[in-house]
Amino acid sequence: MKSETATTMDLFNIFGYIAAICMVLGYMPQAIYTIRTRDTDGIAVPTFLLMGLGGAFFVAQGLVSDPVNWPLVATNLITTTCSGIVFGIKMYNDHFRRK
Repeated sequence: MKSETATTMDLFNIFGYIAAICMVLGYMPQAIYTIRTRDTDGIAVPTFLLMGLGGAFFVAQGLVSDPVNWPLVATNLITTTCSGIVFGIKMYNDHFRRK
């Protein structure tokens, strides 16, 4: 029979992986749409800047935890990269393609 602590840790890990999948699947449609169309008119700069910074800090948190929290690291590497790409396209559009 498993101890209560082991069951809690199993649930902790399961919730972490489910959250990771949800976060990546939630981010990818916007990133893919923006990369394909280069349409950034409806994107708020502060949102993607702060989301990218938050993701970077979550990567750091996951790396310094003991043991390393791989769902947190992997998820936030992906979402931070997506935020960075969308932010870059937004900056390019806003500053070099002024309408």
